[in-house]
Amino acid sequence: MIMNRSQQQICIDGKHYTLSQLHHHISVQEDGELKLFIEDLYHFLEQWFSETDSIEVHTSGSTGSPKRMLVSKQRMMQSARLTCEFLHLLPGSTTLLCMPLRYIAGKMMVVRALVAQLNLLLSPPSGHPLANISVPVDFSAMVPLQVFNSMQLPIEEDRLKSIGTLIIGGGVIDATIESELRHFPGAIYSTYGMTETLSHIALRRVSGPSASSYYQPFSSVDLSLSSENTLIINAPLVAEEILYTNDVARIQSDGSFEILGRKDNIVNSGGIKIQIEEVETILKPYINTPFAMSYVVDSRLGQALVLLSEDAAALHLDYTMLPPYKRPKYMFVVKQLPLTGTGKIDRLNCHLLAEQEREAISL
Repeated sequence: MIMNRSQQQICIDGKHYTLSQLHHHISVQEDGELKLFIEDLYHFLEQWFSETDSIEVHTSGSTGSPKRMLVSKQRMMQSARLTCEFLHLLPGSTTLLCMPLRYIAGKMMVVRALVAQLNLLLSPPSGHPLANISVPVDFSAMVPLQVFNSMQLPIEEDRLKSIGTLIIGGGVIDATIESELRHFPGAIYSTYGMTETLSHIALRRVSGPSASSYYQPFSSVDLSLSSENTLIINAPLVAEEILYTNDVARIQSDGSFEILGRKDNIVNSGGIKIQIEEVETILKPYINTPFAMSYVVDSRLGQALVLLSEDAAALHLDYTMLPPYKRPKYMFVVKQLPLTGTGKIDRLNCHLLAEQEREAISL
């Protein structure tokens, strides 16, 4: 691993570039998404190789407004080292970069390439990252939507199956998709982490006989639970302070853990606490279009469950698969679910949208 930035070089399609060479490489590209993506990469590397010890990143804003924060480049390299060692990535491994460089996930893919001397293949961020990739890929990172889309087209699904190691982050993997991924030949992992931990601090195997519901943290990470069963993370190599998350978790005796949902997403309806992610998991096999659970303030229950769906079919579903207290009290069809910049459900704006819809029917 190369942990000294002055000794690092970026390798793209098997060729090493200095910053000036990469800038020239941009100038000979035809206008289009690839040229813009290489420009984004150049600007990130410009910051990376500057004399400053930190770099600016943006949180996704899944539970509130996106935030800007400065993070240590040294800690980013430690995070990259932990991932590359855990996944046994070797110098020269072909590594598909198909994530936006605005967020930590994309930045960390580049840092891993620098630290572990990986060979980057560039695919401008899109819903079909494998559409134009015809060479073998040893390692890649994708969001669930990219994986789902790739599985809808035979040629892209074949390319997805050929990836040696794939990490999936930025959202929950659909249960149906995960069941299909279990039979893929490559090593596929779901990641757990956040911007504050500089990408992930734990991985959960999705494919093969060792597939599990539990995340395995890196050996340098110490986990515990608060009085509300929310996860507390002590990861000194990547985070300056102990992190108190809103993720409700269950920790096993071997240190592995399961995420049950977010404390923010617990609806207190008539004195009964409901984890809305658990309700969504139960409903996913029955609703084939995008939907989300949320809530509205209710004079009788305190908070009432709401289902927001992009298709009216969900309104006619028999909800007896849910216990009575977990059934939605209101159901609204919306043109589009609010999403964050990284494609996650925007829980805050879902709640505001639910309140608007409920207000509209009471006028």
